[in-house]
Amino acid sequence: MSRSAVEPSRAGFCMASTLFVPYPARMIEATRTRRELIVLVLVAVVAAVWWTASVWTRSEAITEASKEAEALVRQHSRLIDSELARFRLLPIVLGDYGDVAEVLTHPTPKAAARLSGKLALLARKTGASRVYFLDWNGLAIAASNIGEADSFVGQNFSFRPYFTDAVRDGSAEYYGAGVITKRSGLFIARRIDESGEAFGVVVVKYEFDTLSGTWASDPGQTLIVDANGIVLAAPDPSELLTTIRPLAPATRAAIRSTGQYGDAALAPGAYALEGADRITSPAGASMVHAALPIAGTDLRLLHLTDTEPALAAAARRATLVALAAAPLLALIASALWWRISRAARLAADRRALEAAVSERTAQLQDEMGHRALADQRFRLAREELAQANRLAALGSITAGMMHEISQPVATIRTLSENALHHLAADRMDRVRASLGTAIEMTERIGTLMQEMRGFSRRGEGRVGPLPLDAVIAGTMLLMEDRIRKAGIRLNRSPEGLGTVFGDRVRLEQVLVNLLQNAVEALHDIRAPQIDLIVTREGDTMRLTVADNGPGIDPRLGKEVFQPFVTNKPNGLGLGLRIASDIMADLGGSLALGVSPLGGAAFVVTMRAA
Repeated sequence: MSRSAVEPSRAGFCMASTLFVPYPARMIEATRTRRELIVLVLVAVVAAVWWTASVWTRSEAITEASKEAEALVRQHSRLIDSELARFRLLPIVLGDYGDVAEVLTHPTPKAAARLSGKLALLARKTGASRVYFLDWNGLAIAASNIGEADSFVGQNFSFRPYFTDAVRDGSAEYYGAGVITKRSGLFIARRIDESGEAFGVVVVKYEFDTLSGTWASDPGQTLIVDANGIVLAAPDPSELLTTIRPLAPATRAAIRSTGQYGDAALAPGAYALEGADRITSPAGASMVHAALPIAGTDLRLLHLTDTEPALAAAARRATLVALAAAPLLALIASALWWRISRAARLAADRRALEAAVSERTAQLQDEMGHRALADQRFRLAREELAQANRLAALGSITAGMMHEISQPVATIRTLSENALHHLAADRMDRVRASLGTAIEMTERIGTLMQEMRGFSRRGEGRVGPLPLDAVIAGTMLLMEDRIRKAGIRLNRSPEGLGTVFGDRVRLEQVLVNLLQNAVEALHDIRAPQIDLIVTREGDTMRLTVADNGPGIDPRLGKEVFQPFVTNKPNGLGLGLRIASDIMADLGGSLALGVSPLGGAAFVVTMRAA
């Protein structure tokens, strides 16, 4: 083989060796640094996603806890308003007791004992703490606790504000601790007048411990506090007559001077107010609270909801969001690292190639005899440079992928919000159907709440013509579910019943009362049935509520419309009296009828419009 043939081969080997020379240590170190930087950036981004999701989910959790507290405080407020309305009615009714005038004007031990026995029975049936009568000098002459060690009989309460205010104004309400029992409660007092002359005061004391027991099964904790933050009702009886915030010296002195809470220390309790919406519980938990005033008083109802479970769930959701985002972010980081590494490798190759071309060009100048081979190698190098340029262009194309990847990133938030629901249900094909059902239910609930809101307003509207169909429909919206759950068959007259003169809210109140009585009467009846029968006679519309229950005790007769007359073991005996009075106010009547089903029947008579 000739020397000229060997030299070109050696030159080509040198060229190839130049192209594939390993990276220098500095380039390897730079690649390692870039890799570590990308890992740090990835960790920082995942941490940022977790922190953002944590802040958002915590905020949502606090909001949900606040909404739960608001919903429960509204529910409890309706209950206590209903309870107080019932107890505010007692002094009015007690003023009409036949024995009262005799005992207050000509007190005798026998008459006082007889009246006290009736008051004790009434207190047990209604849940009142104490019921007692005071004469014009404030002396208790009859009380529901006459047989107890702390009996009020013989005690003088003329110094109590509820007595002086009732004597002056006719009625009074006062909350504080009892002088004898030391238990806090609401005192409802009313002056007793006879023939225009006042001669006594009836007092009903209501304590909130029964409500506290009722609320104990609900989530969270419920308190009743006065305007100064003194606790009057709480799940823990030891917290009664403590404060949720320190009392100012002047306030403490004013309370002490009136004897409102007796000798109670009124010290700060385990509940502590933390700003506008937080209270610390006895267990040290930070709880959000919602507050509503108690109608007719300056007391406030507080419901506390623990935020710890909600915050723990929020932390779990934030972790799920971060875990869901980590794979995608890792993919993005890998693509970015590949692009940076590829660009660095291409740049190094380009520099090595350029060095080889420069070196070979110098050799060609020295070796004119090898011009053809050098020209061939130059063309080869030029082609490799073109290939490197194309690879560099591919790197810029990779940058365009970032826009396409950013689209699924926008869905991460939505996916994270639904992640827990998908995991719990594990039935993806029924999600849409469930949501449709939820929408129908919310519409149903919205209609029901609207009807209940209207039903809860005071029925003092103007009497005028209104469709009887609408009155019955509104009543059934409130009662239909209870009737259905009781398994009672309900028969109604067809629609198109015409119009009557009345007030819708008060007419619905009468019908609800009659239907409730019928449902309770059919508790143990086989194949229970209720009929709503509407007939018209001239200018009069008659609506009959009939059932196939045991009927009205013949010994009672029309006496069922009198106060405190009832055949229910736990009944107060005021519902039918109130319904009868409402119908009388509306120009109609409520009377007993003959049931075609063999049970009881009540006939509501209304003027046709």
